This record gives sequence, C-alpha cells and structure tokens, in this order.
Amino acid sequence: MSPNSLRDASLLDLYKMEADVQVQVLDAGLLALERDPLAQDHLAACMRAAHSLKGAARIVGLDGPVRVAHAMEDCLVDAQKGRAPLDAAAIDMLLRGTDLLRHMPTADAQADVAAAQAFIDTLGGTPEGGAIAETATPTPTPRSGTADVAHLGAPDAIPVPSPMPAPPVTPIAETITDPIAVPAIGPNDAPIPASTIDPAARPAGTGAEAPGAPPRDGQVAERALRVTARTLDELLGLSSETLVEANRLSPFAASLLPLKRMQDGLAKALESLHHSVAAGGADAAALAALEQASQHAAACQDMLADRMAQADQFGWRIGDLGQRLYDTALQCRMRPFGDAVAGLPRMVRDLARTLGKQARLEIVGTDTRVDRDILEGLDAPLTHLLRNAVDHGIEMPAQRRAAGKREEGTVTLQARHSAGMLVVEVSDDGRGIDVAALREEIIRRGLATRQTADALSETETLAFLFLPGFTTRAAVTEISGRGVGLDVVHDMARRLRGTARVLQRPGQGARFTLELPLSLSVVRSLIVDIAGERYAFPLAYVSRTLRLPRAAIAQLEGRQHFTHDGAQIGLVGASQVLQYARQPALGDLVAVVLLTDPQGRRYGVAVDRFIAEQTLVVQPLDPRLGKLQDIQAGAVMEDGVPVLILDVEDMLRTIEKQAAGGTLRRVDGPAAERTAERRKRILVVDDSLTVRELERKLLGNRGYEVAVAVDGMDGWNMLRAQHFDLVVTDVDMPRMDGIELVTLIRKDPRMQSMHVMVVSYKDRPEDRQRGLDAGADYYLGKSSFHDDALLDAVEDLIGRADA
Repeated sequence: MSPNSLRDASLLDLYKMEADVQVQVLDAGLLALERDPLAQDHLAACMRAAHSLKGAARIVGLDGPVRVAHAMEDCLVDAQKGRAPLDAAAIDMLLRGTDLLRHMPTADAQADVAAAQAFIDTLGGTPEGGAIAETATPTPTPRSGTADVAHLGAPDAIPVPSPMPAPPVTPIAETITDPIAVPAIGPNDAPIPASTIDPAARPAGTGAEAPGAPPRDGQVAERALRVTARTLDELLGLSSETLVEANRLSPFAASLLPLKRMQDGLAKALESLHHSVAAGGADAAALAALEQASQHAAACQDMLADRMAQADQFGWRIGDLGQRLYDTALQCRMRPFGDAVAGLPRMVRDLARTLGKQARLEIVGTDTRVDRDILEGLDAPLTHLLRNAVDHGIEMPAQRRAAGKREEGTVTLQARHSAGMLVVEVSDDGRGIDVAALREEIIRRGLATRQTADALSETETLAFLFLPGFTTRAAVTEISGRGVGLDVVHDMARRLRGTARVLQRPGQGARFTLELPLSLSVVRSLIVDIAGERYAFPLAYVSRTLRLPRAAIAQLEGRQHFTHDGAQIGLVGASQVLQYARQPALGDLVAVVLLTDPQGRRYGVAVDRFIAEQTLVVQPLDPRLGKLQDIQAGAVMEDGVPVLILDVEDMLRTIEKQAAGGTLRRVDGPAAERTAERRKRILVVDDSLTVRELERKLLGNRGYEVAVAVDGMDGWNMLRAQHFDLVVTDVDMPRMDGIELVTLIRKDPRMQSMHVMVVSYKDRPEDRQRGLDAGADYYLGKSSFHDDALLDAVEDLIGRADA
C-alpha cells in the first residue's frame, strides 16, 4: 500500500469516528427540535454538527457526505432565519439525511453521489450556488458501513450502494507523511458565525466530542486508542495477581518480628554473659571477645530494625500501587450507560410514528458506569422493552386525549447504582397492563386452572409475561405478537446473574425493572468455610447472614426449618450439598447464609464459619472440566488463598432435588451424624406421587431414612450412587419397570446382599411369581398400606431402623 493510500485509510477511519458522534448529535438535536422547533440551542448544535461533518468529509474527499451535510445545513439555516418551518415532515427528511450520513461512504463513490442527489431533490432541490457539484471527488478508500435505509419507510427510498470490507487500521502517526491537500471552499461554505452558534450548546444526553476533532477552548483533546477486550481481560487478571503478590509483603514483614525478638534475646544473653565472665575474673582477651560479639549483635539489631522499617514502607507503597493499578484496570472495562442507548430515542420516535402514535424517550443516568459485557448484553433487552412500551403501553393520541393525558406519550429509561447492583428501569405513562385479561389468557393457554389463576397475586400473574411464547396479542404483527421479547429480557437477566420484574398501575403505565451486577469480571462475595475449604457466595443472592441457636431449628415432615421474618425457611448443610463425606461439628450457634434466587426460592445454608466479605476477580475454570455442579468459577483472595465461587441457582436446584429425594440429613453436628449412620436406609421407587409420599411417611415415622425415586431408571441411578439397605418398588413405571429394576439389582455383584420388596396393585398369583422369580424377597399388594403388613415385612427383612 502506498503512503497516500495509508494516509487515506487513516483519515477515513478518523472521519468515521467523528461522523458517528456528529450523527448522534444530529439525531438527538432533531428529536428535540421536533418537540420544540424554536429551541435555539438544539438548532445551533445541529447546525454545528452538520457543518463539522461537511468540513471533515471535504478534507477526506467524500463528495456524497459533503452534499448531504451541506443540504441539511442549508435547511437548518432556513429554519433559523424563519424561511422554512421545522415541521414533522421536515424533521423526517432531515433524519433520513442522518441515516445517509451514518452509512456513507460506501464502496461506490458514484452511488453515494447519486443517493445524496436523490436526498437533495427530495429535500427541495440543489443548494443555491451549486458549489457542491463542482467539488473534485477522489474515489474514497474502502471502509465498512451498512447500506440499508429501507426501514425509514419513505415513499421514495434513497438508494445506498453496498459497502465493501474495511481496510486494515494503521496508527495515524505512521501514515500521514504528506501535507493534506484541502479542496477550495466554495462561496456557500463560509463558517457559521460564532454569534449564531453557542459553543456550549449541545443536546442533552449526547456523547463526548468526536475523536480526532479539534478541542474546544479550555479543553484538552483526549487521545483514543483501540484496545481489544482480550487485552483488557489480561490486564485485569495481571493487575489482580499483582495485588495478591503485593499483599503478601505485609505478612512477610510481620514474620520478621520473631527474628527481631530472637536478636534482642541474643544481645541480652551476650550482655549477661559479659557481666558473669567479668565478675569471675576472666582474662582480658575473653572479655574483649565478648565485647566484640555484643557490638556485632547490636549492629545486627540496628540493621534488622532498619530493614524491617524499609520492608514495611515498601509493602505499604507496593500495596497502594497494586490497588490503584487494579482499580484502574477495572475501570477500563467500565463504560457510561449512555454509550449503549444513543440510538434508542430515534428508534422510539420512528416506531411510534409507524404505529400512528406520538412518543418520546427520556433517558436518565447516562453517566452511570457499567461493565462492557453487561452493557453489550443490554442491547437486545432494552430494544424489546422499549418496543413493548410503545406498542402495548402508549395509547393512540385520541385515547390519550380522552383520558386527560398529553397526546405525546413518554417512555423513561433510567439507569442507576443501588446496593452494589445496576438497576435499569423502563417505564411508560400509558394504559398499564390489563391483569384480568392476562389471567384469562393464562387460563386459555392451559398454564393454570381458573381456580389457580384467580388465586394468583398481581405480581405472580405478571410474571407469566416472561414465559417463552407468551403474548396477549391475538394477531402477529411485524412488531409484536410472537411472545419473544420479554422472554429475551428474562433470559438475559438470568444469564447475567440478575433479575427482571414488572409492576403496573392501571391507566398510569407499567415499569419493567432489571437488576444486574455492575460487572461480570468481579463479584462482591461472602467468603465462608465449608469442611475446611473456602467458598464464595455472590452477595447478589445473599439475603442476610444469621447465627442461629440450635433451639431455633425445628423438624417438620423429616426436614429442618427455622422461622425468619414470620416465614418458614428450609435449612440444609452446605457440606452435604457439596457432597463432602462427613458433616463437621457445629457449635451452639449455627452460621447460616440465607439465599434467595430470581425465582423466589429461599433456603438457609449452614456453613462452618463466616470469613470475610471481599470483591473477587472472576477466573473462569478450565473448559476441559466441563460444568462443575454447584460451582461457577474460581478466584484468588487478597492473601493468595484460592476460593471457589458457588453457582447459587445450581446449588438451590441441588437442594430441591435432595429434598424431593428425601436424602437431606439433619444439621445437628456429629451426634446426629452418628445416629444417622446407624439408621437403616430405604429407597422407595414409584411413579405415583401419592404412593411415594405415603410410603415415605409410613417408613419415616418408624425411624427409617427414606429416599424416593420417580421410576425404575431414576431408582437404578440412585442405587449406583448411594448405599441402601432395602428397595421398595412398584411394577408398572415408565422408562424402566419394577421387574427390570429387580433383575438389574440381582445381576450386580455389589448389590447381591440388598433386600428388595415389590409393592404393587397387581396381586394375581402369576404377578407375584414373576416378581419373586426376578429376585424380590417380598411381593405385597398395595392394600398392605392399611395394616401393618408393609412395616412388618420391612422389619423382617432389615430389622428396626436403629438396630
């Protein structure tokens, strides 16, 4: 590539960066002028943006953008002088111009000029003077872009040629080797007078100055560098390791204190020895040697004290620098919320006009700092929520007038930090949600019976909106009716370890709230000890921590509970959930972490002790390990100790599975463990929930430890993973029936001594013989539930529960 080509590629890249920002200024300003055509500050800002774009495009030699920007500038000047009103039609045309500027230049310079001329003709003719047509236009260097503007919906669509691939980006300092030839400025291209444009004027919510643009008075231009996300991740990881290593200096300095005390003891011992030898009348040579040793010991004391002070000072300095480096690296991943929402006001406005409505978007909290990954994940959900607000929430102008509202509806998008989380709210002042109609739709779709639906609270009813495929629209349109939008929102919130919820007030609008972590790279966590290992609970799932007296733990239907804020909360041991072999001893007060997930599940998890609350840098586990049950990622604490970050939602699913299977043990310490070890274990296998629970209660009341399985396959998997003294199984079950299960048990050498009992409604002689032939020890009919036959048979086979 020649030096001139390199220079053109670099300038084209600079132009694109400036055009992106200036187009955002134009979009925001034009939307503001649509609401208030006499707002001189917005008008001046738009004129300045169009003028800057025209100048930048002229320097690079892009004739198409020059023509479009010049035509828009003339239109704005006419509006400022009162020669042409900025009505809705004019704003529509100017917005079409911003779309053209956003997608230019393309691979075909002539097509750009044709598209620009078509726009100018539609706008009202070629700008007076015809200076633009005489501008020399070199073929632009290829760059990336998007050429589709058909979504504008204009009757005469302006053709835009297809883009071509972007050139490789080369540092600017290495490419500009020749003076830049600036084409002559025509008579109509005089700069806009300073008295016309207030340099401070700028539409609210617009971004920073365009990269590469000259700084305003009193401002210092900031250089922009392109850095890959991978580089930022590596920088954050290295800064985290640096901070850990720096924090190790503090305990190293403290470890020198025993050495100093030993040195002090040595000096005192030498001094005592010197006095003893001198009192005993030793010769002068011995006394001189002792004196010299004492002097050496004193010098060592002074040197050690000096080195300890230096080590302490160095440790403090390197720790401070490490923390600042880590904080700065972390901030490199954070971006203003406004970076992700610049194009949304335009989208809301265009969608409303398509639907025959009037709506505007107000954005609050554009400066709120958000992690780059979170911000990228918000793009699709915010689009769906805003489209939903305009389509479902905002009423038609006539309906709003009849309700005493302004014809123009307002949709508000707000972002803020709250309790270490990012809270994003999308609200509207529309009709709200018809909860009664929503209940009818739930019933019609068979998602709940009428009795259940009528008993649902409003919050529970509104939660159905997030189900996949659920919609209240009878007909599918281009905009809505497929039941996809809110499902996308809910899935995104779960994927980003957050929550989504909705509230509404009839006739006053609805509010959707997303609560997300500020960053996926770091997580504020509660560090605990479980079976001698460190684990971290993300604070987003921790409702609170408790030190629970043992007397507060109650037993209900074989499960342990405690009362908190008037509610019964299930209690489980973390060591059991994580499959540690033995539960450690617990004190009189049990350390409990109260967990709550987005689905509203709540459990208390007993841990050995609380250690600390820290911000951890998330380190993904080696992908070769696959998905580890109940584990989300790893991290390194400030003292260098590794810690595993728990996947709380997965953990709560494990708890529910263990609870359903009846395998949860008591959280009572070693005595209870020894009692549990002596109890006989029975596996009940039946596809009927009623029968399973009846058998579980009958056997549990006799003191047996009972687990349940829903069919033969589920039972076989449990038998291979756990030890049982007896299996009680039905015959007719899906996937694997009871006869097949008994046959497999008898074929497995490890289960030869296990007792098996068949309990079935099939009690014909041939059925009994079939079960006994397969290897069952007993075959009972289910009528045995009504007497002691089942319990007597169990005791006959395995004895009493605690024997």
